[in-house]
Amino acid sequence: MPFAPQLAEAFSRPGRSAIEFEDPAGDPSRPVTLHAYRPASWHADGQLVLVMHGMGRNGDEYRDFWIEAAERHNLFIVAPTFPAHLFPTPETYNNGSVLGGDGALRPAEWRGYRIPARVVTAMRDAEIITRPKALIFGHSAGGQFLHRLLSTEPSSIFEAAMVGNPGWFSLPDLERPFPEGLGGIGVTEADLARLLAFPMTILSGEQDIETSGPSLPSQPEALAQGPHRFARALHYYEAGRAEAARRGLPFNWKRVTVPHIGHDGAAMSRAAASLWFEGQLPPEPLLAEWGRKGQGAL
Repeated sequence: MPFAPQLAEAFSRPGRSAIEFEDPAGDPSRPVTLHAYRPASWHADGQLVLVMHGMGRNGDEYRDFWIEAAERHNLFIVAPTFPAHLFPTPETYNNGSVLGGDGALRPAEWRGYRIPARVVTAMRDAEIITRPKALIFGHSAGGQFLHRLLSTEPSSIFEAAMVGNPGWFSLPDLERPFPEGLGGIGVTEADLARLLAFPMTILSGEQDIETSGPSLPSQPEALAQGPHRFARALHYYEAGRAEAARRGLPFNWKRVTVPHIGHDGAAMSRAAASLWFEGQLPPEPLLAEWGRKGQGAL
């Protein structure tokens, strides 16, 4: 059965909604859930924003973090949610199911990194959106997912991306094996050039400086990038800049520090929305207030 009519019906009314997405070109045994929000003022030439959740597999919460911005700026929010019982490990979500449990490459069409672009295509097929490109944001594990997506897959369907507070990064290095680098999984020189030229913003909470904890990757490859997420983001940015300079390639990444904020999915989502749609971070007193409230969702 064609999916577009089901999607159009599920997303036809303002407010929150959800539908299971059985990716027709992907792994049929592992559907994802699309948690969405349609603003009251929605019209089809508005902006679609995809939001990638953290390790909590909590796309409904991440969707809700964007509701205020959705109403203010006429944004359609879709959070593709990878359920824990089907995607239980970093390898199956953060790392896109690129490698199987035995370390062998899985079928490329089954990679989780292909799902967001297919969601955008489905939204267009359902005539919910008319714009050819979407924005995409990911925080924490979702930030790991997103920068690896941009590193390994065509990105022409995305206008720009913001990667917030990943625990560690796949360096833009074709010699290091994935996921430490991009080697051994079919990434080409052209793919690397595309990644370095893509308008990706690395968004770092100034207080995301914990050096231990269950959600902070601690394998040697991660520790080599720095003691905490804030340091690792700078390491990744500088690695990209150096690689682009060495190869004589365009480099269009940015790194933005969000004052007062730690590992907080809600605050980082609101900071991303402000940067994209208001051209600046929220006022510093407001960021300080958010920071005092403590850690938000991962």
